[in-house]
Amino acid sequence: MAKKSLFVLLVLVLAFTALLSACGNNNNEATPAPAAENEAPAKDEPVVEEKKDVEFSMGYATGDPATKAAIEETIEAFTAVNPHVTIKNISETSSASYLDWLKTKDAVGEFPDLVELRDTKVFVDAGKVAELPADLHSLFTFLPELNGKVYNAPISGNPPQGIMYSKKAYADAGITELPKTYDEFLAIQQKLLDSGISPLVVGGKDIFHMGFWTNYFLINEVYSQDPDWNSKRTDQAASFTDPAMVQAITDYKELFSKYVDKGWLSTADNQTASILVTGKAAQLFSGPWMIGQIQEADPSFEFGFYAIPNREGKLYVNGMPALSGWALSAEAAKDADKVEAMKAFITFCFEPAQYSKYLATVNAIPTTTAEVTYETGEQMQEVLRLVQDTTVEKRMAINNWYGENAIPPQFRNWFYKLLQELVLEKGDVTDYMKKADVEYDNNVKANQQ
Repeated sequence: MAKKSLFVLLVLVLAFTALLSACGNNNNEATPAPAAENEAPAKDEPVVEEKKDVEFSMGYATGDPATKAAIEETIEAFTAVNPHVTIKNISETSSASYLDWLKTKDAVGEFPDLVELRDTKVFVDAGKVAELPADLHSLFTFLPELNGKVYNAPISGNPPQGIMYSKKAYADAGITELPKTYDEFLAIQQKLLDSGISPLVVGGKDIFHMGFWTNYFLINEVYSQDPDWNSKRTDQAASFTDPAMVQAITDYKELFSKYVDKGWLSTADNQTASILVTGKAAQLFSGPWMIGQIQEADPSFEFGFYAIPNREGKLYVNGMPALSGWALSAEAAKDADKVEAMKAFITFCFEPAQYSKYLATVNAIPTTTAEVTYETGEQMQEVLRLVQDTTVEKRMAINNWYGENAIPPQFRNWFYKLLQELVLEKGDVTDYMKKADVEYDNNVKANQQ
Protein backbone atom coordinates (compact mmCIF):
# COMPACT_ATOMS: atom_id res chain seq x y z
CA MET A 1 0.00 0.00 0.00
CA ALA A 2 2.86 2.39 0.88
CA LYS A 3 4.71 1.59 -2.37
CA LYS A 4 1.58 2.39 -4.38
CA SER A 5 1.18 5.79 -2.68
CA LEU A 6 4.84 6.63 -3.25
CA PHE A 7 4.47 5.76 -6.93
CA VAL A 8 1.43 8.04 -7.33
CA LEU A 9 3.26 10.90 -5.63
CA LEU A 10 6.26 10.48 -7.94
CA VAL A 11 4.01 10.59 -11.00
CA LEU A 12 2.43 13.83 -9.79
CA VAL A 13 5.82 15.46 -9.17
CA LEU A 14 7.06 14.52 -12.64
CA ALA A 15 3.87 15.84 -14.25
CA PHE A 16 4.20 19.18 -12.40
CA THR A 17 7.89 19.43 -13.40
CA ALA A 18 6.98 18.87 -17.04
CA LEU A 19 4.37 21.61 -16.82
CA LEU A 20 6.95 24.08 -15.45
CA SER A 21 9.36 23.13 -18.22
CA ALA A 22 6.72 23.82 -20.86
CA CYS A 23 6.02 27.29 -19.42
CA GLY A 24 9.59 28.38 -18.91
CA ASN A 25 13.11 28.17 -20.29
CA ASN A 26 16.43 27.03 -18.90
CA ASN A 27 16.87 30.39 -17.14
CA ASN A 28 13.41 30.22 -15.57
CA GLU A 29 12.34 33.45 -17.46
CA ALA A 30 8.69 33.75 -18.32
CA THR A 31 7.79 33.74 -22.00
CA PRO A 32 4.76 35.91 -22.62
CA ALA A 33 1.87 34.31 -24.36
CA PRO A 34 0.67 35.97 -27.55
CA ALA A 35 -1.67 38.84 -26.74
CA ALA A 36 -5.25 38.17 -27.45
CA GLU A 37 -6.74 40.30 -30.17
CA ASN A 38 -8.28 43.56 -28.87
CA GLU A 39 -6.91 42.77 -25.41
CA ALA A 40 -7.06 45.81 -23.09
CA PRO A 41 -3.69 47.18 -21.83
CA ALA A 42 -2.64 46.51 -18.27
CA LYS A 43 -4.01 48.91 -15.70
CA ASP A 44 -0.61 50.36 -14.85
CA GLU A 45 0.19 51.30 -18.47
CA PRO A 46 -0.79 54.88 -19.54
CA VAL A 47 -3.47 55.11 -22.20
CA VAL A 48 -2.42 57.55 -24.95
CA GLU A 49 -5.53 58.93 -26.58
CA GLU A 50 -4.93 59.89 -30.21
CA LYS A 51 -6.19 63.42 -30.85
CA LYS A 52 -8.73 63.88 -33.57
CA ASP A 53 -7.59 65.82 -36.63
CA VAL A 54 -9.28 69.19 -36.92
CA GLU A 55 -8.87 72.26 -39.08
CA PHE A 56 -10.11 75.82 -39.00
CA SER A 57 -9.63 78.92 -41.14
CA MET A 58 -8.18 82.19 -39.90
CA GLY A 59 -8.33 85.84 -40.92
CA TYR A 60 -6.34 88.74 -39.52
CA ALA A 61 -5.31 92.27 -40.39
CA THR A 62 -1.75 93.43 -40.89
CA GLY A 63 -0.90 97.01 -41.59
CA ASP A 64 2.79 96.46 -41.01
CA PRO A 65 5.36 93.70 -41.63
CA ALA A 66 6.20 93.23 -37.93
CA THR A 67 2.66 92.22 -36.98
CA LYS A 68 2.37 89.87 -39.95
CA ALA A 69 5.64 88.16 -39.01
CA ALA A 70 4.65 87.88 -35.34
CA ILE A 71 1.31 86.21 -36.11
CA GLU A 72 2.90 83.84 -38.62
CA GLU A 73 5.49 82.80 -36.05
CA THR A 74 2.75 82.16 -33.49
CA ILE A 75 0.82 79.98 -35.93
CA GLU A 76 3.95 78.00 -36.81
CA ALA A 77 4.82 77.46 -33.13
CA PHE A 78 1.27 76.35 -32.30
CA THR A 79 0.96 73.83 -35.13
CA ALA A 80 4.39 72.41 -34.29
CA VAL A 81 3.14 71.29 -30.87
CA ASN A 82 -0.40 70.55 -32.09
CA PRO A 83 0.15 68.54 -35.30
CA HIS A 84 -3.46 67.35 -35.27
CA VAL A 85 -4.62 70.94 -35.92
CA THR A 86 -4.46 72.45 -39.39
CA ILE A 87 -4.98 76.18 -39.76
CA LYS A 88 -6.11 76.59 -43.34
CA ASN A 89 -6.79 79.58 -45.57
CA ILE A 90 -4.56 81.75 -43.41
CA SER A 91 -5.69 85.13 -44.63
CA GLU A 92 -4.40 88.59 -44.09
CA THR A 93 -4.73 91.91 -45.81
CA SER A 94 -2.93 95.19 -45.96
CA SER A 95 -5.51 96.75 -48.25
CA ALA A 96 -7.11 100.10 -47.61
CA SER A 97 -10.06 98.73 -45.66
CA TYR A 98 -9.91 95.60 -43.53
CA LEU A 99 -13.65 95.96 -42.89
CA ASP A 100 -14.44 95.84 -46.61
CA TRP A 101 -12.09 92.87 -47.03
CA LEU A 102 -13.94 90.92 -44.34
CA LYS A 103 -17.31 91.85 -45.82
CA THR A 104 -16.13 90.48 -49.17
CA LYS A 105 -14.97 87.26 -47.50
CA ASP A 106 -18.39 86.92 -45.93
CA ALA A 107 -20.19 87.60 -49.21
CA VAL A 108 -18.37 84.74 -50.96
CA GLY A 109 -18.88 82.33 -48.06
CA GLU A 110 -15.31 82.55 -46.75
CA PHE A 111 -15.81 84.32 -43.43
CA PRO A 112 -12.96 82.93 -41.26
CA ASP A 113 -13.62 80.54 -38.38
CA LEU A 114 -11.20 82.46 -36.15
CA VAL A 115 -10.95 86.11 -37.05
CA GLU A 116 -9.32 89.24 -35.77
CA LEU A 117 -12.14 91.77 -35.52
CA ARG A 118 -11.73 95.53 -35.40
CA ASP A 119 -15.29 96.42 -36.34
CA THR A 120 -16.84 93.92 -33.96
CA LYS A 121 -20.29 95.49 -33.78
CA VAL A 122 -20.80 95.23 -37.55
CA PHE A 123 -20.41 91.46 -37.51
CA VAL A 124 -22.15 90.91 -34.19
CA ASP A 125 -25.19 92.77 -35.55
CA ALA A 126 -25.03 90.58 -38.65
CA GLY A 127 -25.06 87.44 -36.50
CA LYS A 128 -21.61 86.36 -37.69
CA VAL A 129 -19.81 86.23 -34.33
CA ALA A 130 -20.16 83.97 -31.29
CA GLU A 131 -19.48 85.04 -27.72
CA LEU A 132 -15.97 84.42 -26.45
CA PRO A 133 -16.00 81.15 -24.44
CA ALA A 134 -16.27 81.93 -20.74
CA ASP A 135 -13.29 79.76 -19.78
CA LEU A 136 -11.03 82.15 -21.73
CA HIS A 137 -12.13 85.28 -19.85
CA SER A 138 -9.73 84.80 -16.97
CA LEU A 139 -6.76 85.18 -19.32
CA PHE A 140 -7.28 88.93 -19.59
CA THR A 141 -7.13 91.91 -17.26
CA PHE A 142 -9.96 93.70 -19.05
CA LEU A 143 -12.57 92.60 -21.59
CA PRO A 144 -14.64 95.27 -23.34
CA GLU A 145 -18.31 94.36 -23.61
CA LEU A 146 -20.86 95.00 -26.31
CA ASN A 147 -24.42 95.01 -24.98
CA GLY A 148 -23.19 93.20 -21.87
CA LYS A 149 -21.50 90.39 -23.80
CA VAL A 150 -17.84 89.59 -24.55
CA TYR A 151 -16.80 88.73 -28.08
CA ASN A 152 -13.09 89.55 -28.35
CA ALA A 153 -9.84 88.18 -26.94
CA PRO A 154 -7.73 91.38 -27.08
CA ILE A 155 -4.48 90.65 -28.90
CA SER A 156 -2.72 93.66 -27.39
CA GLY A 157 -3.50 96.90 -25.63
CA ASN A 158 -4.52 100.04 -27.51
CA PRO A 159 -1.13 101.81 -27.74
CA PRO A 160 -0.35 105.52 -27.53
CA GLN A 161 1.08 107.06 -30.67
CA GLY A 162 3.81 109.63 -30.84
CA ILE A 163 6.72 111.20 -32.66
CA MET A 164 9.66 109.01 -33.61
CA TYR A 165 12.41 111.50 -34.35
CA SER A 166 15.96 111.42 -35.67
CA LYS A 167 18.30 112.59 -32.94
CA LYS A 168 20.79 113.69 -35.60
CA ALA A 169 18.18 115.78 -37.43
CA TYR A 170 17.18 117.45 -34.17
CA ALA A 171 20.81 118.19 -33.31
CA ASP A 172 21.54 119.53 -36.80
CA ALA A 173 18.55 121.88 -36.52
CA GLY A 174 19.69 123.12 -33.09
CA ILE A 175 16.79 121.48 -31.23
CA THR A 176 17.93 120.72 -27.70
CA GLU A 177 14.62 120.29 -25.84
CA LEU A 178 11.45 118.33 -26.53
CA PRO A 179 8.27 120.40 -26.85
CA LYS A 180 6.18 121.20 -23.77
CA THR A 181 3.23 122.56 -25.78
CA TYR A 182 1.80 122.09 -29.27
CA ASP A 183 3.03 125.55 -30.27
CA GLU A 184 6.55 124.53 -29.29
CA PHE A 185 6.09 121.43 -31.42
CA LEU A 186 5.21 123.65 -34.41
CA ALA A 187 8.31 125.75 -33.73
CA ILE A 188 10.39 122.57 -33.95
CA GLN A 189 8.81 121.78 -37.32
CA GLN A 190 9.85 125.16 -38.63
CA LYS A 191 13.43 124.70 -37.39
CA LEU A 192 13.63 121.35 -39.14
CA LEU A 193 12.25 122.82 -42.35
CA ASP A 194 14.73 125.70 -42.19
CA SER A 195 17.59 123.20 -41.74
CA GLY A 196 16.78 121.70 -45.14
CA ILE A 197 15.00 118.46 -44.19
CA SER A 198 11.36 117.41 -44.59
CA PRO A 199 10.00 117.57 -41.04
CA LEU A 200 7.44 114.74 -41.27
CA VAL A 201 6.97 111.60 -43.35
CA VAL A 202 3.39 110.34 -43.78
CA GLY A 203 2.32 107.08 -45.46
CA GLY A 204 -0.81 108.55 -47.04
CA LYS A 205 -1.07 105.89 -49.74
CA ASP A 206 -2.54 103.57 -47.07
CA ILE A 207 -5.77 105.09 -45.82
CA PHE A 208 -5.44 103.60 -42.33
CA HIS A 209 -2.23 105.60 -41.86
CA MET A 210 -4.21 108.84 -42.26
CA GLY A 211 -5.93 108.02 -38.99
CA PHE A 212 -2.79 108.64 -36.94
CA TRP A 213 -2.69 112.42 -37.39
CA THR A 214 -6.47 112.75 -37.76
CA ASN A 215 -7.00 111.19 -34.37
CA TYR A 216 -4.21 113.12 -32.68
CA PHE A 217 -6.14 116.30 -33.41
CA LEU A 218 -9.57 114.81 -32.66
CA ILE A 219 -8.38 113.44 -29.31
CA ASN A 220 -6.74 116.69 -28.24
CA GLU A 221 -9.41 119.12 -29.43
CA VAL A 222 -12.68 117.16 -29.38
CA TYR A 223 -12.54 114.01 -27.23
CA SER A 224 -10.43 115.66 -24.53
CA GLN A 225 -13.41 117.93 -23.89
CA ASP A 226 -16.20 115.48 -24.60
CA PRO A 227 -15.61 111.69 -24.81
CA ASP A 228 -19.28 111.28 -25.80
CA TRP A 229 -19.09 113.56 -28.83
CA ASN A 230 -19.73 110.68 -31.24
CA SER A 231 -23.04 109.71 -29.65
CA LYS A 232 -24.12 113.35 -29.65
CA ARG A 233 -23.27 113.59 -33.32
CA THR A 234 -25.35 110.48 -34.04
CA ASP A 235 -28.27 112.12 -32.20
CA GLN A 236 -27.61 115.35 -34.16
CA ALA A 237 -26.84 117.15 -30.90
CA ALA A 238 -23.31 117.90 -32.18
CA SER A 239 -21.91 118.90 -35.57
CA PHE A 240 -18.66 118.68 -37.49
CA THR A 241 -18.92 122.46 -37.73
CA ASP A 242 -18.62 122.78 -33.93
CA PRO A 243 -15.70 125.05 -32.90
CA ALA A 244 -13.64 122.22 -31.36
CA MET A 245 -13.93 120.06 -34.48
CA VAL A 246 -13.17 122.96 -36.80
CA GLN A 247 -10.07 123.77 -34.71
CA ALA A 248 -8.91 120.15 -34.92
CA ILE A 249 -9.25 119.99 -38.69
CA THR A 250 -7.73 123.45 -39.15
CA ASP A 251 -4.65 122.28 -37.25
CA TYR A 252 -4.56 119.15 -39.41
CA LYS A 253 -4.70 121.18 -42.61
CA GLU A 254 -1.98 123.56 -41.42
CA LEU A 255 0.39 120.75 -40.45
CA PHE A 256 -0.03 118.91 -43.75
CA SER A 257 0.22 122.07 -45.82
CA LYS A 258 3.43 123.30 -44.21
CA TYR A 259 5.42 120.48 -42.66
CA VAL A 260 4.54 117.08 -44.18
CA ASP A 261 6.80 115.68 -46.89
CA LYS A 262 5.37 116.57 -50.30
CA GLY A 263 5.21 112.98 -51.47
CA TRP A 264 2.91 111.89 -48.64
CA LEU A 265 -0.03 110.81 -50.81
CA SER A 266 2.08 108.34 -52.82
CA THR A 267 4.09 107.06 -49.83
CA ALA A 268 3.09 103.66 -48.41
CA ASP A 269 3.12 102.99 -44.69
CA ASN A 270 5.84 100.36 -45.12
CA GLN A 271 8.12 102.94 -46.77
CA THR A 272 8.09 105.37 -43.86
CA ALA A 273 10.81 103.67 -41.79
CA SER A 274 13.24 103.75 -44.71
CA ILE A 275 12.53 107.41 -45.41
CA LEU A 276 13.19 108.22 -41.77
CA VAL A 277 16.47 106.34 -41.35
CA THR A 278 17.92 107.58 -44.66
CA GLY A 279 17.50 111.19 -43.54
CA LYS A 280 14.88 112.14 -46.12
CA ALA A 281 12.57 113.14 -43.26
CA ALA A 282 13.19 113.93 -39.61
CA GLN A 283 10.09 112.46 -37.93
CA LEU A 284 7.33 109.91 -38.17
CA PHE A 285 4.10 110.04 -36.16
CA SER A 286 2.91 106.48 -35.58
CA GLY A 287 2.57 103.70 -33.03
CA PRO A 288 5.20 101.60 -31.26
CA TRP A 289 4.86 98.78 -33.79
CA MET A 290 7.14 100.91 -35.99
CA ILE A 291 10.03 100.81 -33.50
CA GLY A 292 11.20 97.39 -34.64
CA GLN A 293 10.88 98.30 -38.30
CA ILE A 294 13.03 101.39 -37.83
CA GLN A 295 15.67 99.37 -35.98
CA GLU A 296 15.61 96.70 -38.66
CA ALA A 297 15.98 99.31 -41.42
CA ASP A 298 19.13 100.67 -39.74
CA PRO A 299 20.30 99.17 -36.42
CA SER A 300 22.64 102.13 -35.89
CA PHE A 301 19.95 104.78 -36.35
CA GLU A 302 19.48 106.85 -33.19
CA PHE A 303 15.94 107.98 -32.52
CA GLY A 304 13.63 108.93 -29.70
CA PHE A 305 9.90 108.79 -29.00
CA TYR A 306 7.56 111.29 -27.33
CA ALA A 307 3.87 112.12 -27.17
CA ILE A 308 2.89 115.54 -28.51
CA PRO A 309 1.32 117.82 -25.86
CA ASN A 310 -1.69 120.01 -26.57
CA ARG A 311 -1.67 123.81 -26.50
CA GLU A 312 -2.04 123.85 -22.73
CA GLY A 313 0.82 121.42 -22.31
CA LYS A 314 -1.34 118.47 -21.26
CA LEU A 315 -0.95 114.98 -22.71
CA TYR A 316 -3.93 113.15 -24.18
CA VAL A 317 -3.10 109.94 -26.02
CA ASN A 318 -4.78 107.01 -27.68
CA GLY A 319 -4.96 104.27 -25.07
CA MET A 320 -8.42 103.17 -23.86
CA PRO A 321 -9.20 99.45 -24.34
CA ALA A 322 -10.76 98.85 -27.74
CA LEU A 323 -13.46 96.41 -28.81
CA SER A 324 -11.16 94.28 -30.93
CA GLY A 325 -9.23 91.01 -30.96
CA TRP A 326 -9.65 87.33 -31.81
CA ALA A 327 -13.25 86.19 -32.20
CA LEU A 328 -15.00 82.93 -33.11
CA SER A 329 -17.43 82.91 -36.00
CA ALA A 330 -20.99 81.87 -35.18
CA GLU A 331 -20.83 79.12 -37.79
CA ALA A 332 -17.57 77.63 -36.47
CA ALA A 333 -18.92 77.77 -32.92
CA LYS A 334 -21.43 75.04 -33.91
CA ASP A 335 -18.53 72.57 -34.31
CA ALA A 336 -17.28 71.42 -30.89
CA ASP A 337 -13.98 70.14 -32.30
CA LYS A 338 -13.25 73.45 -33.99
CA VAL A 339 -14.11 75.35 -30.84
CA GLU A 340 -11.67 73.30 -28.79
CA ALA A 341 -8.92 73.82 -31.38
CA MET A 342 -9.53 77.58 -31.57
CA LYS A 343 -9.60 77.85 -27.79
CA ALA A 344 -6.31 75.98 -27.68
CA PHE A 345 -4.82 78.44 -30.18
CA ILE A 346 -6.00 81.48 -28.22
CA THR A 347 -4.69 80.01 -24.98
CA PHE A 348 -1.35 79.27 -26.65
CA CYS A 349 -1.11 82.82 -28.02
CA PHE A 350 -1.30 84.30 -24.54
CA GLU A 351 0.97 81.89 -22.67
CA PRO A 352 3.77 84.10 -21.25
CA ALA A 353 6.55 82.28 -23.11
CA GLN A 354 4.83 82.72 -26.48
CA TYR A 355 3.14 86.07 -25.80
CA SER A 356 6.42 87.69 -24.77
CA LYS A 357 7.85 86.89 -28.23
CA TYR A 358 4.84 88.46 -29.94
CA LEU A 359 4.98 91.58 -27.76
CA ALA A 360 8.71 92.00 -28.30
CA THR A 361 8.34 91.69 -32.08
CA VAL A 362 5.61 94.31 -32.43
CA ASN A 363 6.41 96.39 -29.31
CA ALA A 364 2.88 95.92 -28.04
CA ILE A 365 1.04 96.43 -24.75
CA PRO A 366 0.17 93.19 -22.85
CA THR A 367 -3.46 92.41 -22.01
CA THR A 368 -3.09 89.27 -19.88
CA THR A 369 -3.54 88.67 -16.16
CA ALA A 370 -0.37 86.57 -16.23
CA GLU A 371 2.73 88.71 -15.95
CA VAL A 372 4.68 88.93 -19.18
CA THR A 373 8.20 90.33 -19.40
CA TYR A 374 10.24 91.16 -22.47
CA GLU A 375 13.19 93.36 -23.32
CA THR A 376 12.40 96.94 -24.27
CA GLY A 377 14.52 99.76 -25.58
CA GLU A 378 14.49 103.47 -24.84
CA GLN A 379 11.54 104.19 -27.15
CA MET A 380 9.27 101.42 -25.84
CA GLN A 381 10.07 102.33 -22.26
CA GLU A 382 8.62 105.77 -22.95
CA VAL A 383 5.53 104.17 -24.50
CA LEU A 384 5.00 102.02 -21.40
CA ARG A 385 5.54 105.06 -19.17
CA LEU A 386 2.73 106.86 -21.01
CA VAL A 387 0.47 103.82 -20.57
CA GLN A 388 1.14 103.61 -16.82
CA ASP A 389 1.13 107.36 -16.07
CA THR A 390 -2.31 108.24 -14.67
CA THR A 391 -1.75 111.95 -15.38
CA VAL A 392 -1.65 111.15 -19.10
CA GLU A 393 -5.31 110.95 -20.10
CA LYS A 394 -6.41 108.22 -22.49
CA ARG A 395 -8.95 108.51 -25.29
CA MET A 396 -9.81 106.62 -28.50
CA ALA A 397 -9.65 107.06 -32.24
CA ILE A 398 -12.90 108.14 -33.91
CA ASN A 399 -13.73 104.61 -35.10
CA ASN A 400 -12.64 102.73 -31.95
CA TRP A 401 -15.39 104.01 -29.66
CA TYR A 402 -18.14 101.46 -29.15
CA GLY A 403 -21.60 101.21 -27.64
CA GLU A 404 -23.48 104.50 -27.96
CA ASN A 405 -20.30 106.19 -29.22
CA ALA A 406 -19.80 103.89 -32.19
CA ILE A 407 -19.79 105.67 -35.54
CA PRO A 408 -21.20 104.22 -38.77
CA PRO A 409 -18.40 101.83 -39.83
CA GLN A 410 -18.20 103.06 -43.42
CA PHE A 411 -17.71 106.68 -42.32
CA ARG A 412 -14.12 106.42 -41.11
CA ASN A 413 -12.37 105.85 -44.45
CA TRP A 414 -14.65 108.35 -46.18
CA PHE A 415 -13.71 110.98 -43.59
CA TYR A 416 -9.97 110.30 -43.92
CA LYS A 417 -10.23 110.69 -47.70
CA LEU A 418 -12.22 113.89 -47.26
CA LEU A 419 -9.36 115.36 -45.22
CA GLN A 420 -6.86 114.33 -47.89
CA GLU A 421 -8.94 116.22 -50.43
CA LEU A 422 -9.20 119.21 -48.08
CA VAL A 423 -5.40 119.53 -48.02
CA LEU A 424 -4.86 118.90 -51.73
CA GLU A 425 -7.61 121.32 -52.79
CA LYS A 426 -6.73 123.90 -50.13
CA GLY A 427 -10.39 123.84 -49.20
CA ASP A 428 -12.34 125.75 -46.60
CA VAL A 429 -12.52 123.74 -43.38
CA THR A 430 -16.09 124.72 -42.46
CA ASP A 431 -17.39 123.89 -45.94
CA TYR A 432 -15.76 120.47 -45.80
CA MET A 433 -17.15 119.83 -42.32
CA LYS A 434 -20.65 120.54 -43.65
CA LYS A 435 -20.04 117.72 -46.15
CA ALA A 436 -19.03 115.51 -43.24
CA ASP A 437 -22.32 116.22 -41.45
CA VAL A 438 -24.34 115.24 -44.52
CA GLU A 439 -22.37 112.02 -45.07
CA TYR A 440 -22.56 111.04 -41.41
CA ASP A 441 -26.34 111.46 -41.29
CA ASN A 442 -26.75 109.47 -44.51
CA ASN A 443 -24.64 106.65 -43.04
CA VAL A 444 -26.70 106.59 -39.86
CA LYS A 445 -29.94 106.37 -41.86
CA ALA A 446 -28.54 103.62 -44.08
CA ASN A 447 -27.57 101.55 -41.05
CA GLN A 448 -31.03 101.93 -39.53
CA GLN A 449 -32.81 100.48 -42.58
